[in-house]
Amino acid sequence: MPLRSTARTNLVDLVIEQMESLIADGEWEVGTKIPAEPVLVERLSVGRNTVREAVRALVHTGLLEPRQGDGTYVRARSGFGAAVQRRLRRAGDLETFEVRASLERDAARHAALRRTDEDLAALRAALAERARAWQSGDLTAFVDADLHFHRTIAAAAHNSVLAELYAHLSDALRATLRSVIGAPVPDSVRNQYEAHEAIVDAIEARDADAAERAALAHLAEGMAALRAGAEDGDGPDRATAVQE
Repeated sequence: MPLRSTARTNLVDLVIEQMESLIADGEWEVGTKIPAEPVLVERLSVGRNTVREAVRALVHTGLLEPRQGDGTYVRARSGFGAAVQRRLRRAGDLETFEVRASLERDAARHAALRRTDEDLAALRAALAERARAWQSGDLTAFVDADLHFHRTIAAAAHNSVLAELYAHLSDALRATLRSVIGAPVPDSVRNQYEAHEAIVDAIEARDADAAERAALAHLAEGMAALRAGAEDGDGPDRATAVQE
């Protein structure tokens, strides 16, 4: 959706509405920088104060995040997503991982029962993208590819509420995933290619029980890696906040 000139009376509210739509529709993706203030002023045909007030309001709700000397970045897709991120910042990595496990277990089961041929092709492509990112050695690219893979499973479950919940959660999972990848465990555990392939194979076979087992097995390895990082002393302090 392109930015359009705003000519109505309540300019700030209308600018906020447009920005929220761009974020919700994914045109301004989470983690990316929004256009600079002069660009927004020109495209929206409004004054600087209007743009600043709109941005300030979205920063307050948690959708945007200003970074001094760099610009303003998209932090969450919605107010609900921002609330989820605020709550997860107060949680331990293992708590977050347990919630993730619940969603991914159900997503894998439903995907096995409901996936289409198009869903399966998207899953295979996402799995290959994840493997390429691992081979590249680029940690950020690998985390992005891993999140994309699991979001693709959630999409294949064809439950819009589950997919939205997982999207909000996964936006806040990046630090946790970095903890898993950085744990003092073998590369096979940090990469988990076979475990991810097993999930796709089960979804392809429409075997819901196998898909659920594969998802939980993969996540159990991740939780073990978090514990290993905490015990080794290299993991973040909040990784030790929860012990089972």
